Amino acid sequence: MSSDPVIESGVAADRTERLTRIIRDQIFPNLKPRDSATLILIDRTESVPKVLLGRRHERHRFMPGKFVFPGGRIEPTDRQMAALAPLHERYVTRLMRHVRRPSAAKAAAFALAAVRETYEETGLMLGVRTDAAINTPPGAWEAFARAGVIPDLSAIHFVARAITPPKRPLRFDSRFFAADATAIVHRVDGFVGPDAELVELVWLPITDARRLDMPGITAIVLEELQDRIAAAMSHEHPAPLYRMLHKRFVREIL
Repeated sequence: MSSDPVIESGVAADRTERLTRIIRDQIFPNLKPRDSATLILIDRTESVPKVLLGRRHERHRFMPGKFVFPGGRIEPTDRQMAALAPLHERYVTRLMRHVRRPSAAKAAAFALAAVRETYEETGLMLGVRTDAAINTPPGAWEAFARAGVIPDLSAIHFVARAITPPKRPLRFDSRFFAADATAIVHRVDGFVGPDAELVELVWLPITDARRLDMPGITAIVLEELQDRIAAAMSHEHPAPLYRMLHKRFVREIL
């Protein structure tokens, strides 16, 4: 077992127990988890903060019909994309724990993937407008250059990490990030609809969002987000790693 602190009491123990109870069908060949990143957008213009979730298409192989945060796999181009400002150094340190060949560039790629995936799934671009030329890798990042938007990683918060248990049909090593909705500087229509990956988007208070049909880890990360909001989104607030060890979930502080 990891030598890192593992919290097994109080609220944290309740969260790991709930995740352990819902795991099923660990009957598939064991796969290496794929690196992925997810972004939680928070609208704090009213007294009760709201978060953005999207409902996945019913025809999807992975989590059909579930409400999720925008996100997906890390792509090679994410390591090639520039940012206006870097991630906070505390987040870089946490992101690079339990990873091979750690580097600040790899940590940035995780956060940039969350920004890119949010655009690809919702049409929402996060960053800062600029008149300067933006050099981008081919693919989705080219749309940022055309719109004159460069990502600003200083506005991104690292909330949690979770690894899909062994012997599930698909496995991901997911990093969950958060950003204020004021970071949205450009919108493109047509990304959400009946034939898209996400068929609808909803902004809901966290307590209401948790009543939606969503994966267990999504609900748990919403609770982690509530804790971070209560701590004024402090960079010092802990970021946990959820993973399965010895057939039960544990929560390690990164």
